Amino acid sequence: MGILLTAGPDAAAAGSMAGGSIIMIIYIILIFAFIYFFMIRPQKKEQKKVAAMLSALEIGDCILTSSGFYGIVIDITDDTVIVEFGNNKNCRIPMQKTAIAQVEKANAE
Repeated sequence: MGILLTAGPDAAAAGSMAGGSIIMIIYIILIFAFIYFFMIRPQKKEQKKVAAMLSALEIGDCILTSSGFYGIVIDITDDTVIVEFGNNKNCRIPMQKTAIAQVEKANAE
């Protein structure tokens, strides 16, 4: 009878440890899935959308900069654009493409 009393708690503890570690692994997997679907995936979709917008940028398009200025694209290079601001034709400023927040196509009515 002494053997049964000493073997009982050890066997129960070993069984609960295996079940507890499986539950912990499942929780970790669920946390990583949550982070992927609610943080990483939407951010990648937004980055693809912005990259597509910037790659479709053409001369004559009306843009909105991240600082809130509206302008017309005059020239495009690899990573910079020259934008004309205002009604007078003398205000032409080079800026990075990453500073563009929105693009409105010139031929879209």
